[in-house]
Amino acid sequence: MKKTIIYSFVALLLSASTFTSCKAIQNANNTQKGAGIGTAAGAIIGGIIGNNVGNKKNSELGAILGGVIGGVTGGIIGNKMDKQAREIKEALPGAEVERVGEGIMLTLGENAIRFDTNKATLSSTSKANLMKLVPVFNNYENTNIIIYGYTDSTGPVEFNQVLSGKRANSVKNYLASNGIDIARFETKGMGINDPIATNETAEGRSKNRRVEFAIVANEQMIQEAKKEVKQ
Repeated sequence: MKKTIIYSFVALLLSASTFTSCKAIQNANNTQKGAGIGTAAGAIIGGIIGNNVGNKKNSELGAILGGVIGGVTGGIIGNKMDKQAREIKEALPGAEVERVGEGIMLTLGENAIRFDTNKATLSSTSKANLMKLVPVFNNYENTNIIIYGYTDSTGPVEFNQVLSGKRANSVKNYLASNGIDIARFETKGMGINDPIATNETAEGRSKNRRVEFAIVANEQMIQEAKKEVKQ
């Protein structure tokens, strides 16, 4: 019921925005149309997005991707993220890519990123898949990348917490060693937290052993988008 009320309120705001700015929207380009409407309900939509992502994954990632810059600036950034998301899907078809807010959530499961049991060393298949992402990440150098490592629930909690951090760092270090500015990265070990499947089956545990990326605009991209708005 609470979610229904919130969505109804957002719909009302969007309708009001559309009504009051009809003539302006008719003369605007596609970026301005979406951004102009989004300004009125941006904060609320951002909160909903953050909550939904937080429920599916982890609350921190949801908060990061749920933040809405809004306005024409957000529309410009969103367009760039749309393009990057498409390029990631083309480069690595097996990846789970979602556009959230003005960012991208990228999930690589065991089929893409595989580690030996109880180890943080990348397999040759993992390296090959990560290499496919390098050109895309370098094409969008004004983005920051947060890497989250996860394990299944097998073994001690403390061990898995440390292991997940090591695995996230292995991904970061490999990407950095192949030409991506290491300053763009941040890593988080999540251990057994936030499972996306049951740990009671082999299939479920396999899904929980994953690496997630939150790709967001850095300050330079935000400032460049603001300058573009003023032109």
